[in-house]
Amino acid sequence: MIRGRDGTLQASFPFSVRETAPRGGREFGAPVVPRFPRTPIPLPEERDPKRRSRMNKAVLGIETSCDETGVAVYDLDAGLRAHALYSQVALHAEYGGVVPELASRDHVRKLLPLIRQTLAEGGLSVADLGGVAYTAGPGLIGALLVGAGVGRALAWALDVPAIGVHHMEGHLLAPLMEDPDLHPPFVALLVSGGHSQLIAVRAIGDYELLGETLDDAAGEAFDKTAKMMGLPYPGGPHLAKLAEQGRPGAFVFSRPMTDRPGLDFSFSGLKTQVLLAWQKSDRSDTTRADVARGFEDAVVDTLAIKCERALDATGMDTLIVAGGVGANLRLRAKLAERAAKRGGRVRFPRLAFCTDNGAMIAYAGALRLAAGQHDGATADVRPRWDMAALPSLGGNAGMGNGE
Repeated sequence: MIRGRDGTLQASFPFSVRETAPRGGREFGAPVVPRFPRTPIPLPEERDPKRRSRMNKAVLGIETSCDETGVAVYDLDAGLRAHALYSQVALHAEYGGVVPELASRDHVRKLLPLIRQTLAEGGLSVADLGGVAYTAGPGLIGALLVGAGVGRALAWALDVPAIGVHHMEGHLLAPLMEDPDLHPPFVALLVSGGHSQLIAVRAIGDYELLGETLDDAAGEAFDKTAKMMGLPYPGGPHLAKLAEQGRPGAFVFSRPMTDRPGLDFSFSGLKTQVLLAWQKSDRSDTTRADVARGFEDAVVDTLAIKCERALDATGMDTLIVAGGVGANLRLRAKLAERAAKRGGRVRFPRLAFCTDNGAMIAYAGALRLAAGQHDGATADVRPRWDMAALPSLGGNAGMGNGE
């Protein structure tokens, strides 16, 4: 519970974060003590109003939805000021997947140092911030609470607005962050380890779900297929790299749900096809690469076919692709080739911003804060959150300079 100087209740956080001490660490169950910058944060009346007026568009973005801690500062006038990312891949590798409790504890350890690092790299202090954006969902509830708690507390201490950002809206808007000529309307393909969606974007906040996966997401299928073939964690990137050595056509798998109308996806059957082919093979290194190539080609073709259908159905000529699978080079090449044939265009974020990151959260939050939207004093998170429920920005003005 936090009370203001007049004694009134300002914010209430119905949770606390405690962690098991690492070997050689503090006593078991001892509370985690936040290590804020040693320089005291100035109270609102003590800040330099002139300096604040110059910097009030700088928004701190915090991403802690799963296994990556991301922090960034974005300014709608100056663009991206700084960003930093810490990945927990090494932490979860021995388990073959993300362990939610370990992910939450690692966010607790890494988030505040990463905030200090990002501000220092941008030549900023916390007093220069005009707002705070944090991922409020969807994601792992414990991981989300870490970012939401820190973000909301910092915003309260600085007397600046805060807003919880939808994780997938952050991905959707990532290509716009550095491309000043990119504006809705367009079709968005969101492909990651947890999502495969096609969305018609008529304005920021005006989203229509056109199709989604009925079972495994594309990134999840990559990871599970890689694991079946004995590739290390995280499997998706390893499978894509191995596929570069494979022979096209050596293994041909089906393109799921492309033989019927509709924009939904399904990858579980493809995964089973690959498993059976692998089990019946000689399991040599050459065969492993050939199977990986056949699987990747099937996923890429399926995504490309569905994207073309979505563009035809909406009458739009621009496609944006975001999410971790958007970093796949074969997918990028295929979609670029098809866009050129159609006379349309396809846009991707830079590779570093395909996976989870703080920059996309800072940008999405900056747009909504600039439109006058902000959250209340509580740190609310939503492990499940329908993006169609988001309010519209009512136009696309003030989308930043993309520098």
